[in-house]
Amino acid sequence: MRLLLWILGALIAVGAIAGAFLALERARPYEARPVAERPELLLLTSLPIVFPERFALDSSASPVLEALQGRYRVSPISVADSASLGGHRLLLMVQPRAQPAEVLVQLDSWVRNGGHVLLLADPALQWPSERPLGDPLRPPFAFADTGLLGHWGLLLEAPASLENREVKADGWTLRVASPGTLAATSSDCRVAGGGFVARCAVGKGSVAVVADADFVDAERFGRANLRLLLAELGALEK
Repeated sequence: MRLLLWILGALIAVGAIAGAFLALERARPYEARPVAERPELLLLTSLPIVFPERFALDSSASPVLEALQGRYRVSPISVADSASLGGHRLLLMVQPRAQPAEVLVQLDSWVRNGGHVLLLADPALQWPSERPLGDPLRPPFAFADTGLLGHWGLLLEAPASLENREVKADGWTLRVASPGTLAATSSDCRVAGGGFVARCAVGKGSVAVVADADFVDAERFGRANLRLLLAELGALEK
């Protein structure tokens, strides 16, 4: 009996230690890294993450940018072409504007040669904007997929309704706005979170796609959702 109790106690202790290590591992994506240890992250986005829609002298960095800058040296780019991507290995695309066909070919080639990209592709963006409809600087309502996702082995479907809801991804419950649904069309892709997240091996590189961009809007959903963003980026670093 004493031996059995000792074994049970040991198992409980091991479980507690494992739980502590898991909690530590889950916390790591949020922790700021020393400046010297921050890898470069290219950022391509149509959203007011780097610069606000309205310029003001007292403008502060967005919560998304603050979170990213705590772990990366963020370098904004305006187009995902070879000239911008060359010599780099990590790219974050957040509801990007439509890229020319020749640029998509260059982006695909960069990934297949070892690049890693996290793409937030929202088919029904609800991000607040003061810019009028039709303004070329207004973020696009739907991710402009001109065949890139299909080339990587994914299908993105629009939501049936424009409603906020909760999704479970990577063990976390996130509040999101009208997310799309991803489906794999290739054995090189794996879908998780009920179609909220997909991860694909593409040549020597890798791609992670999230079917929503609104979830990083800390003004509406708080900073807790940013843990998924940082965790996905951290996974692409490995």
